[in-house]
Amino acid sequence: MRKLLIVIDMQNDFIDAALGTKEAVSIVEAVKEKIRSYPASDVIATMDTHGENYMDTQEGKYLPVPHCIRGSEGWLIRPDIAALLTGAKIYEKPTFGSTNLAEDLKALSQKEEIELELVGLCTDICVVSNALLLKATMPEVKISVDAACCAGVTPEKHLAALETMRSCQIQVQNA
Repeated sequence: MRKLLIVIDMQNDFIDAALGTKEAVSIVEAVKEKIRSYPASDVIATMDTHGENYMDTQEGKYLPVPHCIRGSEGWLIRPDIAALLTGAKIYEKPTFGSTNLAEDLKALSQKEEIELELVGLCTDICVVSNALLLKATMPEVKISVDAACCAGVTPEKHLAALETMRSCQIQVQNA
């Protein structure tokens, strides 16, 4: 069984810039330790990626804070985390969940037995979206989330997202 780590959106804007929180800052060291615990070839990352027209999108209308604009400092994965992702496949995604990631992992799961662990930001938006998308795409693949390596928009939303994932048979660890 091959276990893969999926590092969700550990970008500057979500950690300590446009949409950063003290909770996001507080998980950085745990995320780095988690990445180090996996072979480099078994780590995948995602990047929230928007264009200059972000404010004209549906997301921009509901969350009117420009963030993760391709090429900006905020769009980049935090440097100390990026340094650990050498060789990792990185998926840029224009919205919360990555259908390309789900499709690629489904194809891999048909070739070999895999297990998935998710960490990153934000628990209640992109982590839960990707976890549910992956579970819907591969219902028999074990999927877990390390709560100690995730942070939500607020602590309350973090807990609510963890509960939603538990309800959908995603294993929540370190809650």
